[in-house]
Amino acid sequence: MLKDILGIVLKERDYGESSKILDVFTKEYGIIGVISKGSKKLKSTLSGVSTKLSYGVFHIYYKEQKLSTLTCVDITNPFFNIKKDILKVSFSTYLADLTYQIAKQSDDFNNIFDLLISALTKINDGYDPLVITNILELKYLDFLGVSPILDKCGVCGNSTNIVTISSDCNGLLCKNCRTTEKIYDLKVIKYIRMYYYLNIDNITKIDIDKNIKEDINNFLTEYYNKNTGIYLNSKKFIEELKKLNICN
Repeated sequence: MLKDILGIVLKERDYGESSKILDVFTKEYGIIGVISKGSKKLKSTLSGVSTKLSYGVFHIYYKEQKLSTLTCVDITNPFFNIKKDILKVSFSTYLADLTYQIAKQSDDFNNIFDLLISALTKINDGYDPLVITNILELKYLDFLGVSPILDKCGVCGNSTNIVTISSDCNGLLCKNCRTTEKIYDLKVIKYIRMYYYLNIDNITKIDIDKNIKEDINNFLTEYYNKNTGIYLNSKKFIEELKKLNICN
């Protein structure tokens, strides 16, 4: 059955000498496998739209629980600015890989899809890719059921005398419950709470101190490592870029 489906390519892999198999994330069906025949050939009309982060309306012969076949794609947003910048590409690739993992563990495809597209659009528009990535990472924890507690102490439930935030204690920590946990600047807690509650589409300006951004990123990296079981090579690549002072 021929269907027109809004989606975005999260993964691509070679299939035979001239074709590819695409993992296309959609609102309606989640992740579907699609064969893009002949797309590795330079003259193919499918070559330019059968790549990671291709976002648009996919015209496919849909087969439930089987490999569907791509006929063409009407691109909604080409994300030109992302594709010409190594930093933006690196963060966006990581978000695609992360979304793949989240979508495999949740059936709330509609909201996951909207969050991803909003994040990629902001990165494409020139907003700080680290901040946008951290915002999406934090919001995605909801779909895994492991979001940090951000309105009270994660140990005793006290909503006053909060002194830090801890991945081991699942969120905020008050002075009575803290033992050896690292003390984060209270601005870190403020921004993490803001990240969690704000609407990505409403972002018009990002002005956050570099050290605060770094602390937030380190906390979320640690939190993911301890609470999600998700480890991605694309995340490690971003860390390598940081060592080369390409990512700041």
